[in-house]
Amino acid sequence: MVNTHSAPALPRFETAFEALDPAFCTPCAPTPLDDLQLVHAQTALGHTLGLPTDWLHSDDFRQILAGAAPLPGAAPQASVYAGHQFGVFVPQLGDGRAHLIGRHQAPDHQLWSWQLKGSGPTPYSRGADGRAVLRSTLREYVASEALHALGIPTTRALAFGVSQQPVQRERTERAAIVLRMAPSFLRFGHFQFWAARGQADRVRQLADAVIAQHFPALVGRYADWLTEIIRRTARLMAQWQTVGFCHGVMNSDNFSILGLTLDYGPYGFLDAFDPQHICNHSDDAGRYAWDQQPQVGQWNCARLLEACLPLLNEDDNAAIEQANGIMGAYAAAYTDAISARWRAKFGLATQQPEDDALMQDYLRLIARGRHDFTLCFRHLPRRAMLMDLVLDQSALKDWLARYDARLARESMAQSTRTAAMDAANPLYVARNHLLELAIRAAEHDDFSVLERLMQALQHPFTEQAGLDDLAALPPNWAAALSVSCSS
Repeated sequence: MVNTHSAPALPRFETAFEALDPAFCTPCAPTPLDDLQLVHAQTALGHTLGLPTDWLHSDDFRQILAGAAPLPGAAPQASVYAGHQFGVFVPQLGDGRAHLIGRHQAPDHQLWSWQLKGSGPTPYSRGADGRAVLRSTLREYVASEALHALGIPTTRALAFGVSQQPVQRERTERAAIVLRMAPSFLRFGHFQFWAARGQADRVRQLADAVIAQHFPALVGRYADWLTEIIRRTARLMAQWQTVGFCHGVMNSDNFSILGLTLDYGPYGFLDAFDPQHICNHSDDAGRYAWDQQPQVGQWNCARLLEACLPLLNEDDNAAIEQANGIMGAYAAAYTDAISARWRAKFGLATQQPEDDALMQDYLRLIARGRHDFTLCFRHLPRRAMLMDLVLDQSALKDWLARYDARLARESMAQSTRTAAMDAANPLYVARNHLLELAIRAAEHDDFSVLERLMQALQHPFTEQAGLDDLAALPPNWAAALSVSCSS
């Protein structure tokens, strides 16, 4: 009998660093996890990427995810970079457990790079096993799609799988792999690596490749390109702050050259609001606390500018002066972005002189009581629910009187304002205790908890029937949870 069923049509793949000098990356193959089980795949993202849904659930795709088969027409690689880790410069890092397996062009002509994480050792593993565990892989998978749904620029996660292969960390855990997608995985640290070696020609070659592919209108205009990166990074910090997202490991090698959220390790969302909240148990000094994130973002941008000084001017003093001017774009972009986002969360369509004090006083009020950051904004238009959240009723009533007087100067109808505020204030975020419950179930091969959590997080601004527990205050045991760089 003739087989009339043809294989699903796939896009054309190519090697990701094909146009660059081989010095920027090293050919290396993943170490397969042969028993990998496909746990979850993002079919909606697959559709955006032009990938057949059937293929995403095929054994051919599972083999690619497991590192056992290459993308057709592409060769896997690992790239080298440097970076400041907790403020200390490390001259060589690199993709220690990630393989860039190729890239393709989506139907909208956007190029997407494919990267496996947890796919085994590379020349940059520094003696590590190159693996990721189920716990951290699930967290990265969830966060990538949760931040995307919140409207925050981020790398994406197309799929992840888990193996029975044991991996030794603080305890024995199961190995897992996530397939990450992004227009580019280039980091600030890629530029720092070559700058630290005094190879300005490599910095220029890398910059030219990035500009040609991602900023074609800025070809030859290095100052404008760097200014755009600074602005994107500043706006990203404003987005993190206003949803209560804490990254946890804001090393310069974890900052994307495209202004994407990159590398989800010991991240967290604010529960009880503490501006000095540290989500990473390994961050003893609080360098990356929630209230420090905007300053760290600015500091990392300064490190990128240092690496790119030769692009600005052959004269060092002139280059430094120009870089200082470019750096001014950060504060301006951050101030504009954070102001607009706070006003949206408070339902303020216009800007008045007293707004900053009003908004800051509310933040101080909920910080004093360690009240829930997400719900204190979500329920701001719902006074009965808000009153149930805040202990200092007298202070809240005084503040609400000022707030209502301010709202009276707006022309927006209450129903319209509530809808606008709901679109700025999520109901569902990736809280640590929800992730912990999903991890505990997944460790026993029960992925239904993950499925339910993903359902909520993919529509974070819309109340969904039957998911009330995912929008509730964290239980008392959640306060004892801690996450670290161990993964």
